[in-house]
Amino acid sequence: MIRLHGYWRSSAAYRVRIGLALKGVAHEQVHHDLRTGAQRADDYARLNPQRLVPTLKAGDLVLTQSVAILEWLDECHPQPPLLPGDPNGRAIVRSMAATIASDTHPLHNLRVLNALRKEFGADDTAVQRWIAHWLGDGLAAVDRLVERHGDGFAYGDRPTLADCCIVPALYAARRFAVDLTRFPALVDAGERAMALPEIAAAHPDRQPDADR
Repeated sequence: MIRLHGYWRSSAAYRVRIGLALKGVAHEQVHHDLRTGAQRADDYARLNPQRLVPTLKAGDLVLTQSVAILEWLDECHPQPPLLPGDPNGRAIVRSMAATIASDTHPLHNLRVLNALRKEFGADDTAVQRWIAHWLGDGLAAVDRLVERHGDGFAYGDRPTLADCCIVPALYAARRFAVDLTRFPALVDAGERAMALPEIAAAHPDRQPDADR
């Protein structure tokens, strides 16, 4: 049995939930409330030395980092594929995913926002400006890539690794009231992806640990 350690509102865990849902891979979830610091518990740190979510456990295998987990899923459960069949397409999709997961999301995750408030004295207005700037900057770059390469979804005519990253990024943008009217291609692709039943089921609000 695959076990996914996550948190309902974590963008990184959301990516993995989307991948698992698209693949139809059975799994169970273990919830860690990031607001209370549950991920810093010693027993969890033995699984994930970074004390971050997600962590995926499959038998004796323990994997961290959402994109690495998604690539592992794609290799172990190849249908439906999350990457195109050609090397050029795979590189483009990976670049979209990296723009979100490596360059954009880390700047507005909870530990960074907490550090801005506690260590640098940023007030709520300053934190919101920080989020809007860095999240908007990353989404603008991906919007141009989707405009260039999309055909209904972020790349081509079916969901890929890129959509697994874009859908949570759009959720975060809406949560933080970022203006999305500047990113029409990205929003269109995201809405099409979110309309799929599998991706809809991965939405944070539909998770057992969600605050309602």
